Amino acid sequence: EGKCPSLVSKRRDYRDVEVHVEFMIAKGSNSGVIFHGNHEIQIRDSYAVAKPSAGDCGGVYPQAENEPTYHHIGGGSPPRVNAAKAPGQWQTMDVIFQAARLDESGSKTAHARFIKVVHNGKVIQEDVEVPYACGPNWKRKQYPQGPIIIQGDYGPIAVRNLRVREWKPDSQK
Repeated sequence: EGKCPSLVSKRRDYRDVEVHVEFMIAKGSNSGVIFHGNHEIQIRDSYAVAKPSAGDCGGVYPQAENEPTYHHIGGGSPPRVNAAKAPGQWQTMDVIFQAARLDESGSKTAHARFIKVVHNGKVIQEDVEVPYACGPNWKRKQYPQGPIIIQGDYGPIAVRNLRVREWKPDSQK
């Protein structure tokens, strides 16, 4: 039915990371890779979408409000191109995420960023600043570290070969 708990990293919280994930989604399915509980790269059945939005596969999910009904209010970043394969096929996504920077008092000195997102071999996001959390939690405080979450409650998704490693800004190639 596609309703299951999200997969959450338990061993540690991450700061700046590179994430590789292979996934397969069902027709009409919707998921995402969420960094620090706040910033999401959308995984969605977006096969054959001519002009993808921030809510489509590979998009940086936008801010939203729940009232009067769920709707996007801004932010987000659509993928440069639609690299989505048809439902039922394995796909890859590689993400470099840089956490928000905070000073000793906890005040934010720099926003989080998606340095690069590559979907099925195509660069779809590059140097995208994310000043707010995604979805209806956009007022939520940002943190310099947190879990990595694979969303599990909006449709069937299979995941394999999920790899996470620390990323240092000077290691970018």
